[in-house]
Amino acid sequence: MARRLLIIPGWHWQKVNLVCEGIDTISTIVLNNVSIAKTQNMFSRYTVDISKVVKEKNYIEIKIESAVDWAKEKSTQHAYPIPPDCPPKVQNGECHVNFIRKAQCSFSWDWGPSFPTQGIWKDIRIEAYNLVHLKYISYTSVFDKTTSQWSVVVEPVFDSVSMNVLPAHVVIRIPEIQVDQSHDLSIIPGQQAYEIIIKIYKNTSIDLWWPNGYGFQTHYNMSVTFHFEGEYIIEKNTKIYFRTVELIEEPIDGSPGLSFYMKINGVPIFLKGSNWIPADSFQDRVNSDKLHNLLQSAVDANMNTLRVWGGGIYESDEFYNICDDLGIMVWQDFMFACSLYPTDDWFLDTVREEVIHQIRRLKSHPCIIVWSGNNENEAAIASDWFSIPSYMKEIYVKDYLTLYIKTIRELVLAMDMTRPFIASSPTNGKETEEEEWLSRNPYDNHYGDVHYYNYMTDCWNWTSYPKPRLASEYGFQSWPSFSTIHKVSSPEDWSYSSNFSTHRQHHDSGNEQMIFQAGLHYKMPKNIDPMKQFHDTLYLTQVMQAQCVKLQTEFYRRSQSEIVNGQGFTMGALYWQLNDIWQAPSWSSIEYNGKWKMLHYYAKDFFAPVAASAFEYQDTLNVYGVSDLLKNLSFKLVITVYKWDSLVPVCERVTDEFILKSRTSKLIYKESIPELLSRCGNTTRQQSVVVFYLLHNENISGSKNWHFLSSLKEAQGLLKSNITVSISIEEAAFVFTLISSSPSAFVWLDVWDISGRFSDNGFLLIAEKTVVYFYAWEPTTIDDLKKSLHISTIQDIYQ
Repeated sequence: MARRLLIIPGWHWQKVNLVCEGIDTISTIVLNNVSIAKTQNMFSRYTVDISKVVKEKNYIEIKIESAVDWAKEKSTQHAYPIPPDCPPKVQNGECHVNFIRKAQCSFSWDWGPSFPTQGIWKDIRIEAYNLVHLKYISYTSVFDKTTSQWSVVVEPVFDSVSMNVLPAHVVIRIPEIQVDQSHDLSIIPGQQAYEIIIKIYKNTSIDLWWPNGYGFQTHYNMSVTFHFEGEYIIEKNTKIYFRTVELIEEPIDGSPGLSFYMKINGVPIFLKGSNWIPADSFQDRVNSDKLHNLLQSAVDANMNTLRVWGGGIYESDEFYNICDDLGIMVWQDFMFACSLYPTDDWFLDTVREEVIHQIRRLKSHPCIIVWSGNNENEAAIASDWFSIPSYMKEIYVKDYLTLYIKTIRELVLAMDMTRPFIASSPTNGKETEEEEWLSRNPYDNHYGDVHYYNYMTDCWNWTSYPKPRLASEYGFQSWPSFSTIHKVSSPEDWSYSSNFSTHRQHHDSGNEQMIFQAGLHYKMPKNIDPMKQFHDTLYLTQVMQAQCVKLQTEFYRRSQSEIVNGQGFTMGALYWQLNDIWQAPSWSSIEYNGKWKMLHYYAKDFFAPVAASAFEYQDTLNVYGVSDLLKNLSFKLVITVYKWDSLVPVCERVTDEFILKSRTSKLIYKESIPELLSRCGNTTRQQSVVVFYLLHNENISGSKNWHFLSSLKEAQGLLKSNITVSISIEEAAFVFTLISSSPSAFVWLDVWDISGRFSDNGFLLIAEKTVVYFYAWEPTTIDDLKKSLHISTIQDIYQ
């Protein structure tokens, strides 16, 4: 319970509201010993009229109930079960989270703890006024294709305490594009939303907002001033952005089904990125620095999209502001995930309040490109996750349609026509709608988006991957670095089979799956020192994860311009997941403290605007080029073969120049493996590795990539690493100069818990001298870096 003294000087106002921006979750608000409101949704704003009970001195109490007990009670009161009752046992979680409107992952998830938070998690304030108050205001831009004209739509929500219609005069100015327009409004008593449309002159040159990698994130400063009688003025200053978004679902030549991709400002965009979960179980720990670090890290890895996943929270205003500034497109789920939900009147009422509030709060952000009704709940019904008895299925289908289609979708369509709505993820899009909003197979590769996980099939086998229209979830687990684990563990925990390692793993058989997948291509660490053994095992899980997600993402990018057996035209790859909520094994590419895993360094390369990737088919090496650029460019491909025991290449070939068209992928090189090995001195698969890269105007474009001709556990000639390092300072970075006498695979530079990132890491070392930069996020010194530095390579964990 929280109790505070609140003094309101000159308290004789016509209307006084207590506004709670966020209470987590079940509470009773008491003012001067009078119960004035109850809250039951952490995602809603609660505005309580306290005009009749307020005094100059007021005592406010917020009495908070147990979320766990409340959810359990609601479930027992319900006429029929709403599955699932509880999370899997391995998650050590709480039950019935689907009955309470709070972060669904707070009762546990397969990557996070059960920390059912409660308390005041956002601002509380007093609003007092005698005439009129502006409760919300949103701003959107709309482009009319028929007239080729932009408009700005301003939507204020006023609460008027006047007994009569209140005349208002509004002036809207955007000086940089010579907008200075006035409109009259008639404000009726009570709360009401209004719409003001400002048409931009047709001959006005407008600079657009573009996603990261496609242009600038231009904004214009706009002022909106409301003039009322008695010289009362309300003024708002904001940014306005101009951009369009379209979800394109149309027939594709040579394929059944429909396309599924986004157009921004008329340009088809391949979505490159990841899935965002809450950055902490306790949101008061998520400060500006943490948000900036995580979101800048996404941009630094060449991402343009994050999916705000539906089991967490609607993120803070600052989160979306940063995404606006950085050009990160946001796929915004509504907060429903992996469950069925009740549709009692009380539940639907609180959902309506939640959705209305969040749309009004968020719709002004150009970064948000799509609303999605839920995470995986259509799939849960279609695939019968919860073994629903046949006689009950109709009831749950009706609940699903009531919640997502008749409630959420109708509100979205009424309140925001500037971006598309999809009912679920994964979904078949228009096909789902044709099937009355519940498709038979939401994982159909011919429609919509797909989630795909397969831990027991060889991730190097590209034929195992689906070829969807858009891959919105996929991934593999890894453990975080030992420096991250060290802070929340003791020496007795430092074993892969310890109680700690088991307890922190919330995905069923997750630790075993990582070892299985790693064992397909790498030898298991063997060291008589158990501490070194544990350290090497953590490293190996990151090697496995990075390589697996790399190969899968490269496959999706290659698939964007081709149809094979009716499948393909893949226009997005969002791996699971970007960030961590605590220090534990997960699918993330960034650890809880912001440290990049090996996967995140790889993402920087496999999401590069121009990239090359390779695969084998029928004993033939195929190399594809892919470009996100907005213009055609000419390239050459360099293909080099090294033997594992030498830094001198055994052969090299440079192709003739070719054109890589804008926003496409294509096959740029093909050679049989036997022919390749023969012309390279009759080397063998086990002795060799292929390195390749693109040249534009004789400069390397993108990064150097590699293709292993055999599993690393079968590699012949790999020598124990002999790497020496010197560190110097150059402008804003520390320079690490590595000297080596032989190749090394998955070279990992670790500086313990010194905050920052390298320019490259987890790389294939094939040069005598390699230079890597370290960008520190906090003050440090060369001596500190030298003392902290530890280098791991794949061959060193074998010896």
